[in-house]
Amino acid sequence: MTKEDYISLHIKLSTLCIKIRYRGEGRRAVMRAFLVRHLLLCVSRIFISTSLFFSESFFLSPSCKLRRQFNLNGLHRAGNVILGGLFEVHYSSVFPELTFTSEPHQPSCQGFDPPGFRHAMTMAFAIDEINRNSTLLPNVTLGYSLYDNCATLGIGFSAALSLASGREEQFLLQENCLGSPPVLGIVGDPFSTFSIATSNVLGLFKLPIVSYFATCSCLSDRRRFPSFFRTIPSDAFQVRAMIQILKRFGWTWAGLLVSDDDYGHHVSRSFQSDLAQSGGGCLAYSEILPWGTDPNEYKRIVDVMRKSTARVVIVFAHQMHMIQLMEEVVRKNVTGLQWIASEAWTLVDGLHTPAFMPYLGGTLGIAIRRGKIPGLREFLLRINPEQHHSNDYENSMVKQFWENTFHCRFAPPPAGWVQADGALCTGQEDLENVETEFLDVSELRPEYNIYKAVYALAYALDDMLRCEPGRGPFSSHSCATLQTLEPWQLMYYLEKVNFTTPFGDQVSFDENGDALPIYDIMNWLWLSDGRTKVQSVGEVKKSRFKGEELTLHEDKIFWNFESKEPPKSVCSETCPPGTRMARKRGQPVCCFDCIPCSEGKISNKTDSMECTSCPEDFWSSPQRDHCVLKKTEFLSYHEPLGICLTGASLLGTFICAVVLGIFIYHRSTPMVRANNSELSFLLLVSLKLCFLCSLLFIGRPRLWTCQLRHAAFGISFVLCVSCILVKTMVVLAVFKDSKPGGGAKLKWFGAVQQRGTVLVLTCIQAAICTCWIVSASPAPHKNTEYHNDKIVYECVVGSTIGFAVLLGYIGLLAILSFLLAFLARNLPDNFNEAKFITFSMLIFCAVWVAFVPAYVNSPGKYADAVEVFAILASSFGLLVALFGPKCYIILLRPERNTKKAIMGRGNTKS
Repeated sequence: MTKEDYISLHIKLSTLCIKIRYRGEGRRAVMRAFLVRHLLLCVSRIFISTSLFFSESFFLSPSCKLRRQFNLNGLHRAGNVILGGLFEVHYSSVFPELTFTSEPHQPSCQGFDPPGFRHAMTMAFAIDEINRNSTLLPNVTLGYSLYDNCATLGIGFSAALSLASGREEQFLLQENCLGSPPVLGIVGDPFSTFSIATSNVLGLFKLPIVSYFATCSCLSDRRRFPSFFRTIPSDAFQVRAMIQILKRFGWTWAGLLVSDDDYGHHVSRSFQSDLAQSGGGCLAYSEILPWGTDPNEYKRIVDVMRKSTARVVIVFAHQMHMIQLMEEVVRKNVTGLQWIASEAWTLVDGLHTPAFMPYLGGTLGIAIRRGKIPGLREFLLRINPEQHHSNDYENSMVKQFWENTFHCRFAPPPAGWVQADGALCTGQEDLENVETEFLDVSELRPEYNIYKAVYALAYALDDMLRCEPGRGPFSSHSCATLQTLEPWQLMYYLEKVNFTTPFGDQVSFDENGDALPIYDIMNWLWLSDGRTKVQSVGEVKKSRFKGEELTLHEDKIFWNFESKEPPKSVCSETCPPGTRMARKRGQPVCCFDCIPCSEGKISNKTDSMECTSCPEDFWSSPQRDHCVLKKTEFLSYHEPLGICLTGASLLGTFICAVVLGIFIYHRSTPMVRANNSELSFLLLVSLKLCFLCSLLFIGRPRLWTCQLRHAAFGISFVLCVSCILVKTMVVLAVFKDSKPGGGAKLKWFGAVQQRGTVLVLTCIQAAICTCWIVSASPAPHKNTEYHNDKIVYECVVGSTIGFAVLLGYIGLLAILSFLLAFLARNLPDNFNEAKFITFSMLIFCAVWVAFVPAYVNSPGKYADAVEVFAILASSFGLLVALFGPKCYIILLRPERNTKKAIMGRGNTKS
């Protein structure tokens, strides 16, 4: 790199310090954003002024010299290949005020963190285990350089640069630039913001960084962070895991609280986006938890939680946020909430207090996958300051751990150390005789990720060293060697690494540098004795073949509610089948009203967006949740109306048969023989057909009944009226014949002519019916216009003109018969049949005149009933008017059934 390149790098660092917004990540609160920007600006100045990667002598001599080293807490071990590590061994620091003119000073780290030191020693254990493995990296000894970032961005960034530049104060440059870099890869940093800053710079050199705790989804951006990998799932997967939990329990209405930092802001955007895409629910509120003490803001946030109808609260924040939030929750006694914790505070013991647990009991949380590392505890027990007795700063972490654990001190302490109280440390103290969380290996979660990160680098290096010359992946099929190794070459193999841990978990990286994600689902169980147990109740993971899977053992989950059941958290109750969702204006999609489906439409599942229409022959059930066959309506033999009409029809037929029998029995009497008995018999048969044809109008319409009913009705009535018309003409002819010169008329209207007239008139009606049926045949029709929920079966006439001509022809003959009978009503005769014909035609015409408007205005089966009633009424009128008086004389007044009585020549009068 030229001097101009390094100046450009300085500009990038200066720009980075302006852009970056840090609020911290992890279990401890660290410096605010303005201090971090200031520190990063100073580090960029130190980076240039102390010539970490070069000195001004580079341009004058073939050697590089570190003008000054950072005094950092570290732990080192020599080896053929060195791996770097960044860990939070202290959780705070006091950083001196820096300017561009001042000399850099060593910050003072405070607050020793035993779990953080256990993390660092886990990496040391993994390297020691690899060195003892004869199959993995044979003939290669791994070493390490581990640094403490003190939970401070400036220190962590300095440590990363120190790893990249190496610890040698001066080294000679070779013309061919051969030689391996100071470290081949870095495990860490645990903080997302630290990793962003470090990767932005070291990514320029393609130096692999494998973090075990940085979860920000922004780090999956391969363009910004080409050399960043991690063995912990990103927040994007954690968000999707939480959404799966929400779906599992039907929680569609939840609140979201996030910390005011990169971690929280990225989660907030990701959560809202993924939740909307999944359709799994809505956020009732989304609030940002501030850093520092801001009681008014926490009061406002808790008021929002208390007033909201959401019973589920999701929190992506840190321990300090949760403590301040829970203090306000306890103060306002906000109960009945189901908490869902992010991995940042799921396993934090500081929240398991008697004051908080009545509210936090039953919390469900996402936790880093717990693993087992055989032999780790034994390795930790073997740690001793005597093993790391070189330079005070180089191996200071072990001594600081010893002082913190045994409350003693090594004398004299180097500058920058916090003076420990107590007696002098001998280095012979026994770790087994002291209680310390450093030796607690029951919940190896970050440690398991560290273990996987070290092995990922080791397997990548092993794959690289097993490359066969001439078959390599680089230019001209070359392979990398330890003597010519460059970091980007190891990164190539790291992208393709794939192995399985002794615990059974597969480790590989996707195109974004993320490992196959897996989380444990934890549940806070509040025991009766006041203790808190954090138990595993499931897991969520992603595999290459099955995708994302959520496994929950619901029977193990402790619910902190009286019902001991999961709470309901919905903005609106689920819409049952038979209703549809109607979104409330101005509110999220989860807030809706349930609108019943309209008639004819159904919804057969819960939370339907729309109601679907039933098929043509179906209608919605009363509950609107399924379609049922529509009720059918027609003039049936089984309903009272149909039964009455059928009875009347059969009664009329029976009466006609009786009258016909009477006339046949008394066929030789004058009353029967008078006025052509043959026409009387034919009239009775036609009336019988009229009664019977009415039965075709009852029952479910068929094609043949629709075609036959009107044809039979029309022909039967024309036959009947034709007989009446001919009888009327015969009456007139008889009385005309009784006058002088009238015999000729009766001669031309004999029995043959009478039968011919009836036949011709009937054939005309038959021709009309034939034309009608052929041209536009009546047919059955399912009518749904009268009732939406019923199918009315009816016969459509096909041709209204044909039906009108049929009725008009019958009416014409009836009117003609009425007029002729009316003219003959006063003819001299003791039994003038013309009077009865006149009366019968009057009844007939009156019935059918009233029929037309009644038929037109009657829907469905009632139209058929009106027509049947008209047929029966007119038939009964004709039967009674024409044959009633004759049957009366034949049966009750036989003395009048003589020729003399009929001709009016006897003395007997009616």
